[in-house]
Amino acid sequence: MNTPSIRRLLRGLAALVLLGLATAAGAAQPAASALPGDSIYQLPLPLTDSNGQTRDWRSLRGKPRLLAMFYTSCQYICPLIVESGKAVERELTRAQQKRLGVVPISMDPARDDPAALRKVIAQRRLDAARWTLATPRADDVRAVAGVLGIRYRQLADGGFNHSSALILVDPEGRIVARTEKIGGPPDPEFVAAVRKATGG
Repeated sequence: MNTPSIRRLLRGLAALVLLGLATAAGAAQPAASALPGDSIYQLPLPLTDSNGQTRDWRSLRGKPRLLAMFYTSCQYICPLIVESGKAVERELTRAQQKRLGVVPISMDPARDDPAALRKVIAQRRLDAARWTLATPRADDVRAVAGVLGIRYRQLADGGFNHSSALILVDPEGRIVARTEKIGGPPDPEFVAAVRKATGG
């Protein structure tokens, strides 16, 4: 075999090897591997929503989200957390509201089943097209609280002491803003961040 033929053969073999490596790498890497390293969605987190559907919260990717932690039997601060989310929404245009999802996540899986979540949606008149109330597995509560920077402690009566915050994440799940101003007029800097994230 002459030298040019050998070179062509070697180039062809190299191309096949590279194609095989690329295909194997693609097969070994799930879509979630494309997440940024600082995305909250790096944490595998099955959530059950008010319709009883369970999905990994990576399904929330693709649009900015306003997240919080709460529990449905809370009588004081958790309703204020929800109302604070609604107050932020009111500061947005209709188009911006459509581009934002709001996701309160329960810290009380033992009691916050889909029926309890639906009750809050009805009582607080939440738009189910934009609001997703969801419950993690009991074993995952501490992990999601850690990712979102929420401190909590369960009390003897079944309630919780917990910090309260609204957390804004971008479409890839990176935390871009946070406010602990709950109740009253919304934090102007936080509202500005939400407007920016939703194209305002």
